[in-house]
Amino acid sequence: MKNADKEQPVSNMNTDTTQHESRDTQHAASTPPLGVDTGGTFTDFVWLDETGRWHIHKQLSTPQDPSAAILAGLARLGVPGSVPLVHGSTVATNALLERRGARTALIATAGFSDVLAIGRQNRPDLYALVPQKPPPLVPGRWRFGVAERVTAQGEILQPLDPAGLPPILAQLLNDQIESVAICLLFAFHRPEHEQAIRDWLAARTSGLHFSLSSEILPEYREYERTATTVINAYVAPLMARYLQRLADGVAPRPVRVMQSNGGIISASLAGAQAARTVLSGPAGGVVGARFVAGQAGHDQIITFDMGGTSTDVALCPGRLPTTTQGEIGDLPLRLPIIDIHTVGAGGGSLAYVDAGGALHAGPQSAGANPGPACYNLPNAAPLPPLPAGPPPSGSTTTDANLVLGRLDAGHFLGGAMPLNLPRARAALAQLASDMDLATPELAAWGVIQVANATMERAIRRISVERGYDPRQFTLVAFGGAGPLHACELAERLQIPRVLVPAVPGVLSALGMLAAAPTKDYSQTVMWRVTAWDTSTSARLAQAFAPLLARAQTEMAQEGIDPAGVVYQHTCDMRYAGQSHELTIPHTPGAELPAAFHAAHQRRYGYQRPAAAIEIVTIRLTAVAQTPRPGLTRAPLATPDAAAAVTGHKAAWFGQQPLSAALYNRELLRPGNQFSGPAIIFQYDTTTVLPPGWQANVDQFGNLLLRHH
Repeated sequence: MKNADKEQPVSNMNTDTTQHESRDTQHAASTPPLGVDTGGTFTDFVWLDETGRWHIHKQLSTPQDPSAAILAGLARLGVPGSVPLVHGSTVATNALLERRGARTALIATAGFSDVLAIGRQNRPDLYALVPQKPPPLVPGRWRFGVAERVTAQGEILQPLDPAGLPPILAQLLNDQIESVAICLLFAFHRPEHEQAIRDWLAARTSGLHFSLSSEILPEYREYERTATTVINAYVAPLMARYLQRLADGVAPRPVRVMQSNGGIISASLAGAQAARTVLSGPAGGVVGARFVAGQAGHDQIITFDMGGTSTDVALCPGRLPTTTQGEIGDLPLRLPIIDIHTVGAGGGSLAYVDAGGALHAGPQSAGANPGPACYNLPNAAPLPPLPAGPPPSGSTTTDANLVLGRLDAGHFLGGAMPLNLPRARAALAQLASDMDLATPELAAWGVIQVANATMERAIRRISVERGYDPRQFTLVAFGGAGPLHACELAERLQIPRVLVPAVPGVLSALGMLAAAPTKDYSQTVMWRVTAWDTSTSARLAQAFAPLLARAQTEMAQEGIDPAGVVYQHTCDMRYAGQSHELTIPHTPGAELPAAFHAAHQRRYGYQRPAAAIEIVTIRLTAVAQTPRPGLTRAPLATPDAAAAVTGHKAAWFGQQPLSAALYNRELLRPGNQFSGPAIIFQYDTTTVLPPGWQANVDQFGNLLLRHH
């Protein structure tokens, strides 16, 4: 099925004002890039051409080979071969979640090869009588121990014995192992043994991928370091092959890849360190939301990205929220990532009644194929398996919005993909029968409420549960389905404002154009600090020096002028005796203890100024200061938005149908104002304005929604 592309100005959605006055607001490359975000249902494209005109496009994803949708979208857009591509990929994520990565082996210090299976004593299912741990990514027969030992202080207690390597090599070859993770005890202090093992095996094999913990994560905590290194080894061969296939298909254009930390890296580095890309798509959304909201003067934001499969939320208190405490597929991932909370609620989330009669919406999704019932795709795949209960109706959140009149069958994707309303009603009618409800509309209303409750809990988790008041933030709604639900969520959480960007359905792809080349470095030091003086400051600067030198070298290798790179220093710190750390920004030469005490007070409600402090790990982030795309500030027009009204229709609010005005967002002008109930249609999404809400169009073409 083909989807029409759409030319849109980010400034005010008016095709008559697509020219941007400034041409110095692009990336360092002379040609403006193309942003591509691969999602579970759609692959999104955003391109700013040489004339300053924005082009957006949504293409149904091809999960069996994501590059196929990208190539089809490029052909549809007609993007010149000289345009570089910045890509957010789900290849690594899906490989982990579906456990279909490369055949991977683990080499550890003798006696520690089972740390991956032992893990931690956490019990995620507290009331499970027989808790089941997911199997480790590396089975026992492919976990090997080698004779060597480095102490916690970095002294070589036992040199590496190479006599143990030939039997390992024989089994690697016999079992056709594709990737090897090497994680030795305290290798973050002395990486020589890991490097020697890699060199010995590489000299006797070809095509084998190696992941060294001293390169991937040179930090302490053996299980987390091992798990992160194994994750990288597990997905790197798949990612490298995919990126090579993509590069061949889009040649001669260069390819960069979005990282989970909100920065971009070269395709070659993304292939080697694929674990850095597992949340690249959602990260692009947060970067795009901060970029657009910041231009409009909103620094305190909560991002709300509702796509076809899931919803991603993040709280940005004036900065990009990053963490090294991530988790993917029940495995710890200790690389820097944007702190995003994900729940299984999206437009394609399947609605069903469980064996106890409770209504659910997700986390299972209809995805791109078979998709929601209203997609009516030919040769649709069977529905994914659902928990025990009545047979699935095939209805989804998208079907519920369509039946309630919040979506319009003729306006989806600008009319390029008509929806099948009778099919959606039939699916909801079956669900209504399962629930003993009188009409499909009542079942659809229940689906929306359940989905909203799931997303509300997600926003509470990143705000209220962490000590932040949602009433002090602006909710930035994007994704293909975010603006459909944003006002109701904001009302539940008392969030005063909702900002819907000009191109919300492809904002993750836009965020990739706003992302900068970024590299992260870390090193465990384990220092106890009882007093801060000039010698302590000098010692810390000396520890950062190798990380700084490496960052400067690697940035220069990618063609980035080191003079245009900003270096951010942080330290993981704790009170002596604690087992958890806080990451504290550090300005070279400045004192750290006061900042740590204040952060501890803010996070935990107390501080201990007289206690000894430990600097556990130092971190350096190198960010290239490349220009970003420019957004035009247009003059305000009259408040009257009557010219954008295209009609009226019945839509459900508060379990009853009301007459809602229909607006064409392309006809709205900055300064226009109108009140709900209203539905705003555009190519990449639909925005629902409930009764009691007012919409203003700002100078950048954003919709700013407020509750009366």
